[in-house]
Formats: sequence, structure tokens, C-alpha cells
Amino acid sequence: MSRLFEELDYRPTPIGAISLRRRREARLGVDVLEIKLGEEHLMSDLFTASEIALADVGIAACEGEGLDVVVGGLGLGYTAKAVLDQSRTGSLTVVEYLEAVIDWHRSGLLPLGPELTGDSRCRLVQGDFFALARGVEGFDPDGAGRQFDAILLDIDHSPDALLDERSESFYQPEGLTLLARHLKPGGVFGLWSDDREDPAFVARLAEVFAQAWAEPVTFHNPLQDRPFTQTVYLARKA
Repeated sequence: MSRLFEELDYRPTPIGAISLRRRREARLGVDVLEIKLGEEHLMSDLFTASEIALADVGIAACEGEGLDVVVGGLGLGYTAKAVLDQSRTGSLTVVEYLEAVIDWHRSGLLPLGPELTGDSRCRLVQGDFFALARGVEGFDPDGAGRQFDAILLDIDHSPDALLDERSESFYQPEGLTLLARHLKPGGVFGLWSDDREDPAFVARLAEVFAQAWAEPVTFHNPLQDRPFTQTVYLARKA
């Protein structure tokens, strides 16, 4: 029988203590793997539909083969895994701020870790996504100024619900303009949000990109036994 609760790892970080936990969800009869930052829940493998959809709709919006993709935020690995599942993906650079999360994947403590680290197309980079987006050199440590076909971001809860102040300016037109430099012509920016569509944010995207839209992702919430809707924002560079 599974343990009711087990803390697999706990570490201090620059933005608070992070912990990886496994607990028994008695109402559903399943084990749940989750990451917490302080007292805040970051992610859980009980709800992964929208994280996977970020990759699926982001790649679908791209044209061509051998796509070069950046994922901002590694987490439990579901977005990265979904990118690698796409046959058109040529390379994947995953930027993760917290060293512990990368360690959990490389050590195999997280279930998807061996698949990600074992795929020659995938590279895990420790770094501050938002600082790299502002900078000229960009996301590839070995290729300053390299541009990508898609940049897919899943770090904050939404453009207005931030994990910490590092990312506040990113979601404004100035920050989005700096990000767009790292996309190839016609490249796609995708953003996961825990909330429903915010028309004001779509309008901000439209100030910077040639096209901007939102895709609702609705799935069944087994804890509440009702549908729940999150959002993937998409924008295409001219």
C-alpha cells in the first residue's frame, strides 16, 4: 500500500524552499506527485492536460520541420516531453531556474527524467528564463543570439499571478518585444496560464506580434468532479 505522504526532497532556493512530495489522494485512490515552493503549490501530476496542450498547440502553430524549441520552466517535465513527442521537433532547450528541479530529472527521481535526459535532442539549461529573454545572447549557452521556431513558457500561474518579482516586466509590451528578438521570422510564442483568457493580455501580445490569440484548455477536475478551464496564449512573429 502507498504511503499517505512522503517528502522526496527539500531544498532552499533564492526564491524560497522547494519540495518534491508524493502523497496519497484517498478520494481518487491514486498517488500524486507534486512540487511546492514554500506553501504554494507549483504543479501536480494530477492535472497535466494544459501543460501538454502548451506543447501541442504551440508546435502545431509552427511551420516546417526540424523545429528548434525553447521551453521555459521544466517542472515535472510534461511540456518538455510533449515537445519531444512531436516528430517535427529538431532540438529542445529547457531553461529551468531551480537547480533542484534539474537534479530530480537527471537522477531519475522524477518519472519523466530518463526520457528527457536520454533524448539527444533535449538539453536542460539552468538559468533565469526572464533574464535570458531580456538579454542579447538568449537561451543557448553555446550560441549567442540563436533564434528559435517556438518559445513555450510555463513558469508563472498567469500573466498577473507571478511566482516572484523577477518576471513582472516580462508580460508588458517592452518585455515581450525583447523576447520576440529570440524568435525566427514566423516563430511562435506560447504561454500557459492557470486562469481563463484575459483579453487585455491578448491585446498586449497583439501590440508586439503579427498575430495573437488564446486557446482554452478544458479538462475534467476529478477533485471537484466538474470541468475546469485554463488557457494557452499564442502569438506569431511577423
